[in-house]
Amino acid sequence: MSENSALYESNLPHLKLLNRGKVRDIYQIDDDHMLIVASDRLSAFDVVLSQPIPGKGEVLTRVANFWFARTREIIPNHLSAKPLQDVVPDPEQRALLGERAIVVRKLKPLPVEAIVRGYLIGSGWKDYQQNGAVCGIALPAGLQQADKLPAAIYTPSTKAEIGAHDMNISFEQTVDLLGKTLAEQVRDVSLRIYTECAAYARQKGIIIADTKFEFGQDSEGRLYLIDEVLTPDSSRFWPADQYRPGISPPSFDKQFVRDYLETLDWDKTPPAPELPSEVILKTAEKYAEAEKRLTAAIG
Repeated sequence: MSENSALYESNLPHLKLLNRGKVRDIYQIDDDHMLIVASDRLSAFDVVLSQPIPGKGEVLTRVANFWFARTREIIPNHLSAKPLQDVVPDPEQRALLGERAIVVRKLKPLPVEAIVRGYLIGSGWKDYQQNGAVCGIALPAGLQQADKLPAAIYTPSTKAEIGAHDMNISFEQTVDLLGKTLAEQVRDVSLRIYTECAAYARQKGIIIADTKFEFGQDSEGRLYLIDEVLTPDSSRFWPADQYRPGISPPSFDKQFVRDYLETLDWDKTPPAPELPSEVILKTAEKYAEAEKRLTAAIG
């Protein structure tokens, strides 16, 4: 794939399109499998931007697959062994997809996004400034922006439709949605994945400030990690050598785009403003650098 090539929207006429999300296009393969294509679309403040970030979808897919492999001893994931060429037999179509496509098991997604925060940043920092807590979880007084939390916290949210905002909910509300046993399982495994993987990333010079996970169940109720995991889209990545509390650190994720958009007179509703070419290029470079740091010299 050329570095300048971008895929804003996939088109696979031989498969039924189930959903076109903020970033991912999902196709039905059969009753038990789906094809997920991570496009180069980017969303900010829950609005899908009109311009793609070249190569972003391939980075997301490779990084997610890297973490799926590292976490499979903790929890099974949705990846299937079915070869892509069996699902997309046309070599030209496969070439357009590049490394953006994965074949997954069809599972029932849970109606909760599992968010884990290890540092005080973003909406959590705003929440803390107002009431000394994040999503109702009380924290010590006197913390600065971007401070590391005493321990990672679990702050789940609902899953919103495109154009709508996710809503933070309490753990007790997830018990109402999922039942006590499943809610506790989701919380505990989310904290474990974050803690273990953040420690690994720190050795690679990346701080994972926060992240979100999604889970699904099979017909027997077994829990699986689905969607994406610990990518620059679902997480806040900071270069450890530039980190210091008291400021919003530079990042390897789409926070760079968010920061640019925050300088504009935009009400965060569609349509989103056009991005300058230098912002697009810099964002693509940040995604690529995150992958390079995380996956270099594995083992």
